[in-house]
Amino acid sequence: MGRTNPTFRDVLRSLEDSWADYRRALRRPDQDRFDRLWEDAHEHADAGGYLNHQNPMVVVLFSMLLAQQQRIEDLEAELEGSRTAATSADSDDSDDRSAT
Repeated sequence: MGRTNPTFRDVLRSLEDSWADYRRALRRPDQDRFDRLWEDAHEHADAGGYLNHQNPMVVVLFSMLLAQQQRIEDLEAELEGSRTAATSADSDDSDDRSAT
């Protein structure tokens, strides 16, 4: 006997397929971005399967948002690291100038 209910991954693939016409209408760079969003949703499919939400698109969108938030935090941390490095370099330069 097989499964009678589709898994969340099956539902996810079905939803992605239903957006194929929309994807096709996008310009190439946006198609790549669109694909990345769906990849993000696939990365969180295990959590989505646990939720068993009535509207799986809500789970898909939330998974995409979660991945976007992670990217934002990574970029903020990288930017903060660059600022810290630049501030350290500036203070090192001023220390070198005052020593001479």
